[in-house]
Amino acid sequence: MRLQRSTIIVCAIALSLANTGCLRRRLTVRSNPPGAQVFVDDQEIGTTPCSASFVYYGTRKVTLMKDGYRTETLYQRINPPWYEITPLDFLSENVVPTELRDERIVDVQLVPEEIVPQQKLLDRAQSLRDAARTGTITPMIGSVTDATPPIQPLGYPGQGLPSGQPLPYEPLPAPGAGAFPAQR
Repeated sequence: MRLQRSTIIVCAIALSLANTGCLRRRLTVRSNPPGAQVFVDDQEIGTTPCSASFVYYGTRKVTLMKDGYRTETLYQRINPPWYEITPLDFLSENVVPTELRDERIVDVQLVPEEIVPQQKLLDRAQSLRDAARTGTITPMIGSVTDATPPIQPLGYPGQGLPSGQPLPYEPLPAPGAGAFPAQR
């Protein structure tokens, strides 16, 4: 009787281990218009629409490139489903006897590339050449305005203020007095 019971238990454990399920994770990238080259975490996975399996959840860097369209790079956060949160993940991956699928879809709308007229491009190039010859710094377009105050040069430690004056300091309080001047 005892041998029969232990044999049944061993068979049940072996059967449960042989019948374990698995989890398939898949990321599908689609674009409008289709046919863009897709990179996920800087690894090429194909042209849209395309899919790739993944192992870990987290943030993925998705880059799409297509001639005539602006290159789009986005950071897609992929959160785990409820059954993949610890300690449930052990049960869903090892005890559940069916295959679980986690399908994630990323849709990207591609924007046509702005075509700059050739004369405007040549004028900009010539102005940059002239500025480089004279030694002037050319600000990036749209990032610096005339209202921005000039940046003050930084000094070295112990040098004091930019005008050469020493840094003002407040003497330490006497022992037993408050730690801050307002407490005196």
